[in-house]
Amino acid sequence: MSKNEFHTTTGCRTVYPVLLAIGFAHLLNDMLQSVIPAVYPLLKDKFGFTFAQIGVITLVFQLTSSLLQPVAGRLADKHPQPYSLAIGMGFTLVGLLSLAAAFSFGWMLVAVGLIGSGSSVFHPESSRVAQLASGGRKGLAQSIFQVGGNAGSALGPLLAAAVVIPFGQRSIGWFALAALLAIFVLVRIGRWYARRLHAAARRPDIASPDAAPLFPKRTVRRALFILGLLVFSKYFYIASMTNYFTFFLMDKFAMSVQGAQYCLFAFLAASAAGTFFGGPLGDRIGRKYVIWGSILGAAPFTLLLPYVGQTATVLLAVIIGLVISSAFSAILVYATDLMPDKVGMIAGVFFGLMFGLGGLGSAFFGWLADKTGVQFIFQISTLLPLLGIVAGFLPNIETRRQN
Repeated sequence: MSKNEFHTTTGCRTVYPVLLAIGFAHLLNDMLQSVIPAVYPLLKDKFGFTFAQIGVITLVFQLTSSLLQPVAGRLADKHPQPYSLAIGMGFTLVGLLSLAAAFSFGWMLVAVGLIGSGSSVFHPESSRVAQLASGGRKGLAQSIFQVGGNAGSALGPLLAAAVVIPFGQRSIGWFALAALLAIFVLVRIGRWYARRLHAAARRPDIASPDAAPLFPKRTVRRALFILGLLVFSKYFYIASMTNYFTFFLMDKFAMSVQGAQYCLFAFLAASAAGTFFGGPLGDRIGRKYVIWGSILGAAPFTLLLPYVGQTATVLLAVIIGLVISSAFSAILVYATDLMPDKVGMIAGVFFGLMFGLGGLGSAFFGWLADKTGVQFIFQISTLLPLLGIVAGFLPNIETRRQN
């Protein structure tokens, strides 16, 4: 199996059934993950957890995902395992059942760690599948894949409000049905993936211009550092919204738990909708400009959010979700263009960075909320998208490729 396998697909057709299937699997995977922060108000009330403990739960989940993903991605580059996707979802299934039965803080940490481990296997290998099925339209493929994940993240709080909040912690176990459905889909994707790997192994390697590095190593390292800084700004801010927006609404506007969950769903649904446009737009106008406009473009709205009324707060949250969500697909494809022979590893690094920074952000803002109050963390986090200005220092990949 050659590392150039992905680059020989440039002239091939886009395999939409596989892209839609892997996007649907991503929807189920991230829906199950998003149940964790969605049930925080219930767990906080039931067990008397502090905001810091809530942050630690998220930290364990995110770090389990982030630390393992680059390793899983590197292994996927060297030794692709088509059925590892279904095996990873099996870890998520066990973690969900454990979370439904958990009666202590330590047990909950083990449960979310299992769910995080499943995620660490899923994202790098499924990103490779998306690129293999892209037919050269990598931005579109990554957006289809990513929009599935964002849609799942939006559905999690909605389903938690409809199922877990009324029926309690044990109802989390009902989500095991979604994990079983995901395993079924991933087994079928694994069969297609195995056929493609077998076919690629039987034909000679074909060199592709896309497989050659576009920039010197120093330029690549600098660009990757800038991308990491942009991921930091985006996902530290997203951590404040995903984990504490419900508490912010309940504290400032005396919303009910269910009402706040529906507002969180509105933000996450807008993020899912905005995700789709980043990849295709990057294919058309250049990924650097999409990254720049997405993160820095959200800043005016984030700066206003802590200081307006209830209706305007929800409206601004929706706008922020639409604008800021388009960045990640463009960032990931941009990064894989910098290192085209390491798709799995780069996907693992950036998905891992996303989860790890999200976990650190959750723990940090949880600690800060205990010290200063939940409204203060929103006044601080609104400054983070201003870091989007550094995207202007990224090299123009499309211009270099044309030359």
